[in-house]
Amino acid sequence: MVTAEYSAHHLQVLEGLEAVRKRPGMYIGSTDSRGLMHCVWEIIDNSVDEALGGFGTRIDIRLHPDGSVEVCDRARGIPVDVEPRTGLTGVEVVFTKLHAGGKFGGGSYAASGGLHGVGASVVNALSERLDVEVDRNGKTYAMSFHRGEPGQFAGPSPDSPFTPFERSSELRVVGKVAKGVTGTRIRYWADRQIFTKDAAFHLDELEQRARQTAFLVPGLEIVIDDERPQAVSGTEPSSTSYRFDGGISEFADFLAPDTPITDTWRLSGEGTFTETVPVLQATGAMVPTEVERTCQVDLALRWGTGYETVGRSFVNIIATPKGGTHQAGFEQGLMKVVRDQIQQNARRLKVGTGEKIEKDDILAGLTSVLTVRLPEPQFEGQTKEILGTPAVRNIVTSVVTRELAARFASTKRDDKAQTSLLLDKVVSEMKARISARTHKETQRRKNALESSSLPVKLADCRTNDIAQSELFIVEGDSALGTAKNARNSEYQALLPIRGKILNVQKASISDMLSNAECAAIIQVIGAGSGRSFDLDAARYGKVILMSDADVDGAHIRTLLLTLFFRYMRPLIEDGRVYAAVPPLHRVIVPNPGAKPNDMIYTYSEKELHTLLAGLQKSGKRWQEPVQRYKGLGEMDADQLATTTMDRAGRTLRRVRVQDAEAASRVFELLMGSDVAPRRDFIIGSSDRLSREAIDA
Repeated sequence: MVTAEYSAHHLQVLEGLEAVRKRPGMYIGSTDSRGLMHCVWEIIDNSVDEALGGFGTRIDIRLHPDGSVEVCDRARGIPVDVEPRTGLTGVEVVFTKLHAGGKFGGGSYAASGGLHGVGASVVNALSERLDVEVDRNGKTYAMSFHRGEPGQFAGPSPDSPFTPFERSSELRVVGKVAKGVTGTRIRYWADRQIFTKDAAFHLDELEQRARQTAFLVPGLEIVIDDERPQAVSGTEPSSTSYRFDGGISEFADFLAPDTPITDTWRLSGEGTFTETVPVLQATGAMVPTEVERTCQVDLALRWGTGYETVGRSFVNIIATPKGGTHQAGFEQGLMKVVRDQIQQNARRLKVGTGEKIEKDDILAGLTSVLTVRLPEPQFEGQTKEILGTPAVRNIVTSVVTRELAARFASTKRDDKAQTSLLLDKVVSEMKARISARTHKETQRRKNALESSSLPVKLADCRTNDIAQSELFIVEGDSALGTAKNARNSEYQALLPIRGKILNVQKASISDMLSNAECAAIIQVIGAGSGRSFDLDAARYGKVILMSDADVDGAHIRTLLLTLFFRYMRPLIEDGRVYAAVPPLHRVIVPNPGAKPNDMIYTYSEKELHTLLAGLQKSGKRWQEPVQRYKGLGEMDADQLATTTMDRAGRTLRRVRVQDAEAASRVFELLMGSDVAPRRDFIIGSSDRLSREAIDA
């Protein structure tokens, strides 16, 4: 109940880990699956920081069947001696005290991801149970915690009776290890009082982050064992291992979704800056001190034939998905160098004085991995998604400007050829952007007072309700004639295409725009293409691909989907692209007397055989031969409407993109310019493919 009275006794002072349990979102971002995954990486990153310092080359992560997570390393191990100011062992300090740890400039870590000293203690506070074991000094030490409080459990599960320590804590010695063996094992059960019911560990996210970390720390092996019931097939648990002896150049090649036009360039350098920070003295006082910092910059980048931009940035191997000063410095240096080069080559590139290169033109087709390492970086919040250290921007800009300009000035034949191709691509992107913007502005749906410049072969619909309208892209003029009579012209529009359109996975943007069929599709949809695509400007609520139910029809459908995936992907992501499902067979079942015959349509060979067997079993006969449709043009208007176009009886398959990166790799494999991988795929997969599946 809210009262008007407000005095000092209404104020609350949250002690120790109470603040974490009261406001968990402040420390881990959220209490759903994202926050649960953040806790895992708070523990793993401590082991990774040890590996960065040269201690330990393997980290084991195990997802147990009871929902707990265990992280093991062979690093130096958490200190077990007594910390003098608190009188507690190092283990208890790390797991129970906020803002306590070895990453405040004490010399234990030159550069690390952990900066605030709250990671392990936050995970402990949000865990129903946490067990830690440390191997040091020839012994194995152990301690357990219940929602952040140290004590002892009477059994192995978090539900076991728990007895908290009352007078003093005890770091138990539970075993012996060989001399020189060190390491840490942490196992914890997330507290379901804190996290939402649907919060779960996502193995794919864990594997993606582990792979990323293995790229960033060459030589480090990360092993993930998933022993949860849904992950175990047979008796063996799921196990995945990641280790890469290369660096961020390999990472950039792995991330790149397209065919390269440049090699993967590596730009490295460093710079120094000074900042005033409070330094903890031996007396316990904080004294402002001016210190000199060194920032190391390492960048791998390459351009490809596509227009997608794939960028990853890291600070001390901690991902910064929202960028920060290092990302801003990278883009600033990149813009400066490329603009200068285009200005110097304006005559060869045919760039007019009124044409200006924008950032998106340069970033199109760029895959980059940027890493900076510096002591005690300033992040915005515990989740470390944005770097805030101001001086890093100028250092990164300086390194990128110097190294990239040297690349453009290189007299090596390969460098000259690649930089020339890059400038041509950037200028091409600029011209395509200007052309697409002009095209989009003139191709919006015309009202009654405007003249339409849409293709003559488009049979448009009458409705102005975008959500209700449908565009059928039809294979061939013969099918168009039937479809015109079968459609509902109020809300169904038809656009015929002639044969197989251009394979845009292998073609350039200019080739795509100059192709009549591709240009007509983009023009009719009216929302632009590529980076300038505006989903809100699309003229139709559904785009339905209607091709024959044969191999050629499947190929045409694949080519169309390639066009949509590369240049109008928001339509797919919004669930507005569909494939029509026309029938393969028509079975006529005669009825006695004047009753009309039954017409039954089937959509696969298996469905046909099942139907005929059922008819035979029930004593019914059918007309022979059973009609097999070779194309949409063989149907009359009533049949096409009933089976494929009428909303009441048709079947549509919605095209979805669940994983853009994986889908991009499949399109590049099946439709790209590199023939050898596609040939290997066809040869290796041919025995798993049935001919009937192609015709379905």
